[in-house]
Amino acid sequence: MDTVIFFGYVVTYLALFIWGCALLARRGRVDASAIPLLVIAGLVYDNTVIACGQWIGEGPLLEALSFGRFWIHAIVTPLLVVWAWHACRRAGARWAATRVAAVVVIAFALALMVLEYVTVLAGLEIEAVEEYGVLSYSNAEAPSGPPLMVLFVAAALLVAGIVVWVKQKSPVLTIGTVLMTIGSAVPIPVESGAVTNAFELVLLTSIVWTTARQDALERSR
Repeated sequence: MDTVIFFGYVVTYLALFIWGCALLARRGRVDASAIPLLVIAGLVYDNTVIACGQWIGEGPLLEALSFGRFWIHAIVTPLLVVWAWHACRRAGARWAATRVAAVVVIAFALALMVLEYVTVLAGLEIEAVEEYGVLSYSNAEAPSGPPLMVLFVAAALLVAGIVVWVKQKSPVLTIGTVLMTIGSAVPIPVESGAVTNAFELVLLTSIVWTTARQDALERSR
């Protein structure tokens, strides 16, 4: 059953990616608003590898593809901090419009990549795990709870969500971030290892929706 769910995520993320590309094409410029497309592409890869694990089979190929999942997560996810800052800037937050803020945010995103490397990637050992009909490679020494990098990214998105809510009367990003944080921290008593990934989908949907909302507001000015 989980295999079907993961394939469902792949299809849904592809639809979300197409929506994001359509927004980018209509916007007519490439800026930090396009960052979620990188994250979504990474999640398409992530869920595809997991969904196809049983067909690929345990061995060097699936292991190598799985290492790719961890590296993509470490490099791409911190970039959401930059998107969060840009969303605040588009919402009209004065502090976000300064050059100092831009430099600090970029430095912070790079620092989160280094943090993820030090705490997760350095010396990473993965092992094959079969659960609910899905074969995948997982971190053999994964700590309980969400990684530090994810918590910092969630905090940045929450700040952006509050700013967008106050400035542009849209609570969607705040709701998506809160739901993702709760879903990552609270165990869900269901016979599935795929259900919790739905909260990532909720978050990315709220991010793309917020981008669409800000695009629409800019066009109406």
